[in-house]
Amino acid sequence: MSKKQLKLGAFFMLPGHHVAAWRYPTVKSEHIYNFEFVKQQALIAERGKFDMVFLADGPTANYRTSAFEQQSWAFFEPFTLLSSLAAVTTKIGLVGTVSTTYNEPFNVARKFASLDHISGGRAAWNVVTSAGIEAANNFGLKEELLHAERYERAEEFVDVAKKLWDSWEDDAIVFDKENAQFVDKAKVHQIDHEGKWLSVTGPLNIARPVQGHPVVVQAGSSEAGKELAAKTAEVIFTAWQTLEDAQAFYRDVKSRLAKYGRHPDELKIMPGVFPIVGKTIEEAEAKRQKLLDLVPETLGVSRLSQQLGVDLSGYPIDGPLPKLPDISEVNGLKSRFQLVKDLADREQLTIRQLYQRIAGARGHREIIGTPEQIADQLQEWFEQGAADGFNVMPPTFPDGLNDFVELVIPELQKRGIFRTEYEGSTLREHLGLERPANQFSIKSLV
Repeated sequence: MSKKQLKLGAFFMLPGHHVAAWRYPTVKSEHIYNFEFVKQQALIAERGKFDMVFLADGPTANYRTSAFEQQSWAFFEPFTLLSSLAAVTTKIGLVGTVSTTYNEPFNVARKFASLDHISGGRAAWNVVTSAGIEAANNFGLKEELLHAERYERAEEFVDVAKKLWDSWEDDAIVFDKENAQFVDKAKVHQIDHEGKWLSVTGPLNIARPVQGHPVVVQAGSSEAGKELAAKTAEVIFTAWQTLEDAQAFYRDVKSRLAKYGRHPDELKIMPGVFPIVGKTIEEAEAKRQKLLDLVPETLGVSRLSQQLGVDLSGYPIDGPLPKLPDISEVNGLKSRFQLVKDLADREQLTIRQLYQRIAGARGHREIIGTPEQIADQLQEWFEQGAADGFNVMPPTFPDGLNDFVELVIPELQKRGIFRTEYEGSTLREHLGLERPANQFSIKSLV
């Protein structure tokens, strides 16, 4: 295809992204912890020619909150699930979220290399840092790292992982039966990394991944997050409410790549989008209202309190937000805090109105309408320099994903801005990303 194509991720958070998804009439209890159901959703996304399936993950379960009582976000561990999905899909990319705060790079690099081999080159790592004292406690720590420290460690962590993936040159395995040589030892390298946060000798104990490096994804829009993405990421997931804010972020991050010797096309920016699709606008609005009707007030306030890091339970639900701390005082998700605060300020929303706005999208953009109206909005952001594609967040599974694949995808294809068939076999090929050169091979040529 000669025309520029948008990229699409299918963000799997089962039974749905809306906080009340589990109460929706078509969502069934037997879909929870059911691999066959997850497999069917992955095959639906692959039928829709999505670039990738995306799995979020975290090191805590918020069991003390009312949100946990209404819907637990507990889900399969990403590597286990994605390895299973690799065996039943053939083209779609497989993105797993793994924190750099409470892991070690050798284990993470080895697991993603394994997933890339198992899937034939379809693996991607969503690099995140982990905030919250609960997470620290789960790993035997009494205090959490500061925001700046988490990102400093993350940058070094990704650098070490890339060195480990390169520790085997592409032709290190010679498999020479006649001369009894399996590996050319001269092409397997120690990395001998000694840094502020990490000390790793290497080499990795698995050959270089099919893609060279699994695709590196990053989610975050803080100043530290943008800089980390410009230096290390190939896809960035982000959240914006307005075209103007999304365009400003797009220009900002793309402009940072040059100082790292990178071209703007080497990073794909994919905002999250929460679509509610109806064959008519009235049908779409009715679906949204049905979901909102299933959100208890205590759950809505709890969700909003979590997003802002401020307990709102004692404030009038139909009144404005109380005075919030300055973003410099926030040690959690700074960019999401600012986005939700700006939304409330811009539209003068009450606590109730604000929690209804984030009950599904969690600060991402919510779009409601017919397939044509949904496609109009995606196309506008894509063609107006606000996005290279989108991470699609269905309100419920299976309905929300089915609606998008059956109704919106054909409309995007008709407009010539989304593929009708996969043209490659690896995730890098889907995204139009080059396979990285091996840094040890380059050094040996110098």
